[in-house]
Amino acid sequence: MKPQPSTLFAIAAFSLAASSFAAAPAPVAFDSFEYTGRDDIFAAPLPAGHYRNPILAGFYPDPSVCQVGQDYYLINSTFAYYPGIPIFHSRDLVNWRQIGHVIHRPNQLSYDKLGVSRGLFAPALSYHEPSKTFYVVCTLVDGGGNFFVTAQDPAGPWSDPVWLDFDGIDPSLFFDDNGRAWLVNNGNPPDNKPIYQGHRAIWIQEFDVKAQKLIGPRSIIINGGVDLAKQPVWIEGPHLYQRGGWYYLCCAEGGTSDQHSQVIFRSKAPTGPFTPWSDNPILTQRDLDGTVPHAVTATGHADLVEGPDGQWWSVFLACRPFAGRYFTTGRETFLLPVKWTEDGWPRILPHGERVPYVVKAPVGPALAAGREQPNSAAAADKRQPYDDVPLTGNFTWRDDFDSATLSPLWIMVRAPKETWWQLGQPAGRLSLTPRADALSGTGNPSFLARRVQHAKFETSTTLVPPATVGTSGGLVAFQSETHYYYFGVRRTSDGLVLFLELMNGPTPEIVATTKLDAAADAPITLRLVGNEMTLGFDYRVSNGEWKSFVPAADTQPITVQAAGGGLHFTGAVVGMHARTE
Repeated sequence: MKPQPSTLFAIAAFSLAASSFAAAPAPVAFDSFEYTGRDDIFAAPLPAGHYRNPILAGFYPDPSVCQVGQDYYLINSTFAYYPGIPIFHSRDLVNWRQIGHVIHRPNQLSYDKLGVSRGLFAPALSYHEPSKTFYVVCTLVDGGGNFFVTAQDPAGPWSDPVWLDFDGIDPSLFFDDNGRAWLVNNGNPPDNKPIYQGHRAIWIQEFDVKAQKLIGPRSIIINGGVDLAKQPVWIEGPHLYQRGGWYYLCCAEGGTSDQHSQVIFRSKAPTGPFTPWSDNPILTQRDLDGTVPHAVTATGHADLVEGPDGQWWSVFLACRPFAGRYFTTGRETFLLPVKWTEDGWPRILPHGERVPYVVKAPVGPALAAGREQPNSAAAADKRQPYDDVPLTGNFTWRDDFDSATLSPLWIMVRAPKETWWQLGQPAGRLSLTPRADALSGTGNPSFLARRVQHAKFETSTTLVPPATVGTSGGLVAFQSETHYYYFGVRRTSDGLVLFLELMNGPTPEIVATTKLDAAADAPITLRLVGNEMTLGFDYRVSNGEWKSFVPAADTQPITVQAAGGGLHFTGAVVGMHARTE
């Protein structure tokens, strides 16, 4: 009997579904991931009662801190990475534990087609005591503008964004003692007419806490910076504080690169007029040689807080270059005490002094007692064995994927549209589904990564070779869509192929390739050893001997300088990737 058209359609649809099902690639299973840092500056023992800088090593820029009683909370920029805006808790400003992310649901914000250095810029954290509410205000660059989210518990959940209608970046909320609230931000200069490149302004507008919206006039309180006649550039990252009858406005100036600095102004009213300190900047390293060993550069974007010792402290971003000028780690979070002058001005670091790597810690109950404790039952319930991980110094961190949830250290590029990762199937493994989204694209590749926190590091992962022809899995060192290394194993019709792919510009290239003489399901361990300006790629099969694959690749392609220098805002990450070829 001749089939009817409807029957033919059903057969065709079934055939298409069957062929699509058959073509779906099998997930690539990873047994473990390990990271070790070995920087020379961290090698000496830490004296008792001291802490190391940076307090958050690696890509943790634009720190913002707030105090709630004995508790301190800190957040950082994450740009196009998801989950977004990590939030940390401490009792002593020194020992930090990540308790969650502010952007933790894929539908909270749209990351679609964002470049890696776009997205979430400079979030600011504050606490409204009467309502017991935490606020984060932030800018989603190229994705919607300025917004705020709120939470009753800083560990989450955080609300959906409430969008704010004004131009510019770097908003920060200040809750005055008199019950009023103010929002300051970096915006356009007067009449939107810059008189030189980098001419910006700091704006202020009142925020109605009850109505959850901006009200009243919006006005400029700083035009250009400390001295407009000297054409200061990129006044940004403003924060307001109140002390001794004065309102202090603390801002970054000079751009977030080697000319970065921190400056201070004060006024008797939050709306000004503000007077700059005659001895600005209160923090900079721009007048020092940034090419000497262990130099710290690009200091700025500071936030101030009163510490557990009753003294003021500052968190700020800075960079640690190697080989004279390069760094992979991006902008990191540092901590220094603030000294107030007799006439009431704060200074973070005297002119000409270098940022120290070892500093006397604030004296507080948590430091004396040891590790800090979670501030709430909710935070305590969410504590996981992997939460107390080192965030600075030299250390080894390993994930055997035997927990029910992913460590908060794992991040991905842009928010996911589907769940392509899975734990526990099989037990003790992380499975990544190969997909077409590329590391070089603007989608969400099957790539889970953690931050590179050292110039000298070693990282490795053990995986079961991809089972589906035309798929690959392996280890990635990633700085941006145009700058990464992919050390992978590809399944072909002729067997397994080991390869190293370099993206250092518009198109990827294969650096090296070899056919693997290994059983189809024999575990393969891939290792990357970073030694400042060189990267070594090694492998072994079934716990056999290590074999060198590419002994001394150039680190430069995954440095911040290669990816865009002062206009590239993230740091390198390393992790596991699976893709269809």
